[in-house]
Amino acid sequence: MWFLNLELRQALYLCPSTCSEYAAGESVLKDKDYEPQTICEHLQYLFALLQNSKRRYIDPSAFVKALGLDTGQQQDAQEFSKLFMSLLEDTLSKQKNPNVRNIVQKQFCGEYAYVTVCNQCGRESKLVSKFYELELNIQGHKQLTDCITEFLKEEKLEGDNRYFCETCQSKQNATRKIRLLSLPCTLNLQLMRFVFDRQTGHKKKLNTYIGFSELLDMEPFMEQKNGVYVYELSAVLIHRGVSAYSGHYIAHVKDPQTGEWYKFNDEDIEKMEGKKLQLGIEEDLAPCECLRTPRDRFLYSSISLACRVADKMLITRAAVAYRDETAEPSKSQTRKPKCGKGTHCSRNAYMLVYRLQTREKSLTVEVPAFLQELVERDNCKFEEWCNEMAEMRKESVARGKTKHEEVKKLYKRLPAEAGSPYDFISLEWLQKWLDESTPPKPIDNTAYLCSHGKLHPDKISIMKRISEYVADDFYSRYGGGPRLNVKALCKDCVVERCRILRLKNQLNEDYKTVTNLLKITVKGNDGFWVGKASLRSWRQLALEQLNEQDEDAEHSNGKMNGNAQNKDESNEEKREEEEELNFNEDIVCPHGDLCISENERRVVSKEAWEKLKQYFPKAPEFPNNKECCSQCKILEREGEENEALHKMMASEQKTSLQNLFHDKCRPCLGSWPQETDELYIVSQFFVEEWRKFVRRPTRCSPVSSVGNSVLLCPHGGLMFTYASMTKEDSKLIALIWPSEWERIQKLFVVDHVIKITRTQAAGADPESTLYVSEPQLCPECREGLLCQQQRDLREYTQATIYIHKVVDNKKVMKDAAPELNVSSSEAEEEREENKPEGEQDPDFNQTNGGAKRQKIAHQSYITYQKQGIRRSTRHRKVRGEKALLVSANQTLKELKIQIMHAFSVAPFDQNLSIDGKILSDDTATLGSLGVIPESVILLKADEPIADYAAMDDVMQVCMPEEGFKGTGLLGH
Repeated sequence: MWFLNLELRQALYLCPSTCSEYAAGESVLKDKDYEPQTICEHLQYLFALLQNSKRRYIDPSAFVKALGLDTGQQQDAQEFSKLFMSLLEDTLSKQKNPNVRNIVQKQFCGEYAYVTVCNQCGRESKLVSKFYELELNIQGHKQLTDCITEFLKEEKLEGDNRYFCETCQSKQNATRKIRLLSLPCTLNLQLMRFVFDRQTGHKKKLNTYIGFSELLDMEPFMEQKNGVYVYELSAVLIHRGVSAYSGHYIAHVKDPQTGEWYKFNDEDIEKMEGKKLQLGIEEDLAPCECLRTPRDRFLYSSISLACRVADKMLITRAAVAYRDETAEPSKSQTRKPKCGKGTHCSRNAYMLVYRLQTREKSLTVEVPAFLQELVERDNCKFEEWCNEMAEMRKESVARGKTKHEEVKKLYKRLPAEAGSPYDFISLEWLQKWLDESTPPKPIDNTAYLCSHGKLHPDKISIMKRISEYVADDFYSRYGGGPRLNVKALCKDCVVERCRILRLKNQLNEDYKTVTNLLKITVKGNDGFWVGKASLRSWRQLALEQLNEQDEDAEHSNGKMNGNAQNKDESNEEKREEEEELNFNEDIVCPHGDLCISENERRVVSKEAWEKLKQYFPKAPEFPNNKECCSQCKILEREGEENEALHKMMASEQKTSLQNLFHDKCRPCLGSWPQETDELYIVSQFFVEEWRKFVRRPTRCSPVSSVGNSVLLCPHGGLMFTYASMTKEDSKLIALIWPSEWERIQKLFVVDHVIKITRTQAAGADPESTLYVSEPQLCPECREGLLCQQQRDLREYTQATIYIHKVVDNKKVMKDAAPELNVSSSEAEEEREENKPEGEQDPDFNQTNGGAKRQKIAHQSYITYQKQGIRRSTRHRKVRGEKALLVSANQTLKELKIQIMHAFSVAPFDQNLSIDGKILSDDTATLGSLGVIPESVILLKADEPIADYAAMDDVMQVCMPEEGFKGTGLLGH
């Protein structure tokens, strides 16, 4: 619109460049790109390109960047116009040439006066002000002239709003109105479509029709009637969309030299026919306005919000597609009024620009020499690019013709005739050969081979049989291999596949047969040992094995292009599966012989074993007369001796250390016992390990050393203060009586002695008591430990937090299972000890008589060596909570988006708090807000909005409006 203002364009061309070589009139440097330094230079260069460039459209990215604008956020075009004109006026005010310095005032600036008349004395007060556009209220009006009349109408000042008259020296009733004193050459009329809605507290758009004429006579509205005030329409700015926060801008501008109208829609520029303004499709229904139900509008708004959050074109298309599918004309929609000749009606017109009809239209604007040289250089680059594209297109056409001749020649001879030699080629490769203009890659048949190096039977469906003549031509042109002719069909794979299919069909019958055979008592030594777990699950194992063989045969040697990683992954999965036990391996001992536990196996008849061997040909075979493993027998005897020794050791230690075994008998730092001034410290981990051994000596290893080094720093100093040991660190230590410490030193190896001594003067205040530790506290390491703990809580990359939705302000009831302390209770240990032996095995899983695979377990002689029970301190979820994965550098706004997907609560309806602290700064990170792993955040959701049609507006208002704050339009 500004470009087609010839006076403004000419004035900008006269503005000198700040670059020294251009200001001196030197030519443009060939090897140096032109970089405008000021807003005027950016606009100069843009206008020059618009005027003489050979491009279809000009990209204003450099201009946008210079202004510091965010193209991902919609702004008010009228506000931009006002701010940019002010910036341009301020920039040009420093120019010496008056035609340049005053161009903004001459073209766009008018004057009006606020006139106040006292009703009592008739005194008239006038306040003259400049304007660059007239802001017209359109609510309740149908014609532009009505809007102007209301703008100038008289206003009564009465009651509390009375006017203080300087003549009367008192407040008096008065009238106030605006009088137009002078009008600019270019009259900008702003239609106030965006208004504040008091009911919702947000902006909304008025989508009412306003009629305006191509000729506007402003004389009736002027104070002085003796001038020429007839204006003609020169531009219409359209805002498509029903929302004040989203939509699309389109400009219709008239060329003053030719009188032709152009529509500017981003990079699409269209010249209108007949030199007439045609608004056309711009007045069609806007998004979300024509959706049928509140639910449709809500869903469309939700998709639109997701689009704005993710900023993905794909989601934009999804929203538009949903709108188009559900849209239908609204019955209550206001019909477009009929417009006479020379008039227009629009429900989306946002800015109207009129120019004085008497203005010269023959003004010729020449581009300055240095700018013209820049444009010509850009045109040369563009022509080179066009030539490259044309050459590439020509080469593509030539390749296409060559390929067409090749296909034409070979296509008729492609099918293999009956009785003639043939080859197999993949359909995928043939499709690429037929479809693509570029030559296909060499033929690669490795993906279609079986493990024997021949054509896999399952790949026949994706292969095409072609004549040997065409195959010879393909391999000579493109290479590749291996060739797959009639001899490439794999008989072994077919036989194996038939065997698997037969066994699958036979499996149910054989299962009944084996079940009946197992009921027969085996006499003599004709039977075979089979694991009970294998017998319970042999049908499932057989079916899995057959399916695996089927899949292995199907994917054998399936080395697809670029699938080397997938092959490695499948090999890793196979290795993991091999670690699981196969049929009858549950009675194989670690030495590869028959296990000694007869409870885990039974004898089956020879007939039953032969049936099972059909499905498990590689299963280990143990005849009835097979002896058990001799090494296992020796280990069993040694294990029994160790168990007896451990029981005796545990009994002696428990008797000797009664206070250590029971928590209630141990001293406490919070209430220091009066009978002693010295206490010793051991790690709680040592106590837990010792207790486990004492309770279950046959299953746990004996404890040999105390291991106090974990409580000390590398310098040998203590890592805990007396105060911390009474509070947060109390779960890491255990206090020992002096008498008990002497017995501990005799029973265990002590690496470091840690002691706390109480010193108190006789008759002194108890608060003056001193507690001294040996070794002493290491302050540096203690501070480093605390800093590291805080850093770990604030610098996590992936952690779980919990969102608890609060309903009706009810207090959250944490009815989850109690968390495990570091020191477990005796009752819990007893419950674990009293479980059936099978249930303590992590692989034990048996329901309704059916057993899944078990890993081999020789509980009779395997020594259990565990480093300690892992005590969970994680938060236990309660009803109404959901777990989310977050990071410390994630913003609160991003967390709200996650919560929206989890709870279907929009971000602006979310009230979040943690430990009574309200979380409101959407730009702050979770680490800075004190959100640590396992935190519980309370979510209080506001009531949903009943008017779903306004949902799109409300969604946009969830973030505060900042307008052009922080951009170049407001200076620095």
